[in-house]
Amino acid sequence: MMTADELRKKPQLYYDDVEVGQAMPTLVIGPLTPTHLFRWSSAIENWHRIHYDQSFAIYHDGLPNILGQGSWKQSIMPRYLKDLCLPDGWPWKVSFQHRAMIVPGDTITCWATVTGKREQEGLGYADLEVGMRLQNGVESCPGTATIVLPIRGGRPVPYPFVPLKSA
Repeated sequence: MMTADELRKKPQLYYDDVEVGQAMPTLVIGPLTPTHLFRWSSAIENWHRIHYDQSFAIYHDGLPNILGQGSWKQSIMPRYLKDLCLPDGWPWKVSFQHRAMIVPGDTITCWATVTGKREQEGLGYADLEVGMRLQNGVESCPGTATIVLPIRGGRPVPYPFVPLKSA
């Protein structure tokens, strides 16, 4: 995982630097602990016992352990895309499914592969296949995303980014 200082000094990824089929740098988080999951529950005030009470999760609901929240996954994927685009790009859109449970002990690897790219009005759009893979190879959150990257010598990506109607 990158530190805040590494993110501040991160070199810009330009549209010119990505190619279709290119694997993007990954983000690895974990192994997750019950404390990680409880902290997220507290932050978003999700007090369902399956997220912090191991006995309830296992013996009442028949789950393998307490579960990581879907909202946690929904926060990690945009963070990953944001980190790819920093400092002057923009994660425009992302869509993914929740297919596997995340429990304490899991290590998650966020990944992306470039599936398409196009230039529109001086901005570089990169389409990505994305996911959140568990340490055993199970894909937890397959999906797609589009990021907007600056083109070398081109105009800056506007902040906030407003997509073209045709993009």
